[in-house]
Amino acid sequence: MWASNTDRPLTVIESEDRVVWPYAREYEQDGVPVPEAPSDVFATGLDRDFLCDLILKMAHRVPRCTTQWVATQLHLPIPVTEDLLMGMRKDNQVEVLGREGLLNHRYAVTGGGHERALRLLETSRYVGPVPVTLESYTAMLDVQIHQFPDATYADVRAALADLVLPAEDVTIIAAATLSQRSLFLFGPAGNGKTSIARSLHNALTGELWIPYCVSVGSDVIQLFDSHVHHESNFTVTEPWKADGRWVRIQRPLVVTGGEMTIDSLELQTGTGVGVYEFPLHVKANGGVFVIDDFGRQRVDPWSLLNRWVIPMEHGFDYLVLNNGRKITVPYQQLMIVATNLDPEKVMDPAFLRRMGYRVGVSAPTPEKYIEIFENHARHCRVNVPPGLMARLLEKYAAEGRELRACEPRDLIGRVRDLCLLYEQELILSEEILDIAWCGYFGTKLKSV
Repeated sequence: MWASNTDRPLTVIESEDRVVWPYAREYEQDGVPVPEAPSDVFATGLDRDFLCDLILKMAHRVPRCTTQWVATQLHLPIPVTEDLLMGMRKDNQVEVLGREGLLNHRYAVTGGGHERALRLLETSRYVGPVPVTLESYTAMLDVQIHQFPDATYADVRAALADLVLPAEDVTIIAAATLSQRSLFLFGPAGNGKTSIARSLHNALTGELWIPYCVSVGSDVIQLFDSHVHHESNFTVTEPWKADGRWVRIQRPLVVTGGEMTIDSLELQTGTGVGVYEFPLHVKANGGVFVIDDFGRQRVDPWSLLNRWVIPMEHGFDYLVLNNGRKITVPYQQLMIVATNLDPEKVMDPAFLRRMGYRVGVSAPTPEKYIEIFENHARHCRVNVPPGLMARLLEKYAAEGRELRACEPRDLIGRVRDLCLLYEQELILSEEILDIAWCGYFGTKLKSV
């Protein structure tokens, strides 16, 4: 019994030693809590009429169907599905054509059922897994997040191991990750802000259950997105016991950049009447949400800042349905904002105060640049000849170029391209590196 009906208050059940799933029973498989399948229609948390209408829209598309087929499409147990279909039979919406086995009959939609299905599709075109209520999703997310192990300093150091960063920066970043407070990264382009943001996702351990979609009255909002959510390797060995409306995923990483607009932060309605899709920042719940290249969006940065005030301060956001109804959705994630613009030009002091932690990611010193270059060369299994780094730094000085942390990777990548072109093994020689330099910076070959 996952969701809350009007006569069932929103609660989180506690056992003697730990918090367990909201509303109902759970069982464990290999030490992993698994949401238990609803035992009856009431346990779904949804109205019987809503479920029957969903079945009717689904069965309307096919000449005939079976209880098992409908149950698979709805992600509901067969006994619950059969109960619903038998009720629809009494209402003359479907008729029984025969029997396939225990609790498994063949059905066809009646003429009156087809007429009703067409009317239903005018108000809601959603056909798919049965949703859970928004209250159930919110409580479920809260329980799981509080059960996640905290990211340790060692976890963050390991996640950032491929990056060369000052120790004090790593400490601040680790504090932001542990506390799940927001993190603001600023500094010149090409010095690792995006790499830091993406790498921090690896410091978060654990997996979580999310629903395919949630319901708000008769409206359905899709949450699971295969482009964002990656299913875990966990396999339910007794699927008839599990609530199939929930899918277990890895903690998400969502990165958005210059394409973000104010509209993209609201409910999306491109999938049909009565069907919505959650915006990316809601899909990032339980994981990491990165706003990259802040200040370069196709919208005034101050408008974006105002949009984030409530979520950052209170841990929830407000979204509005087409009928004007405002809903409250959870906002529980590690939020990272990165920019290579002057912070004072894209953020006001009030918003900066709301950011949990701030780190200025500056250009590397010559010593750090050499360390980054040699680390990446080691990763690529190529030796750095003696004197090569000194000559490379001389080229930077001769052309008045500022060192950037991304350029060792980029230059070695172009050396690799040239070695493939010459049909030879990867080597770092002065001659090939000079050509790579010219191809990367667009300069002409000349001696230093």
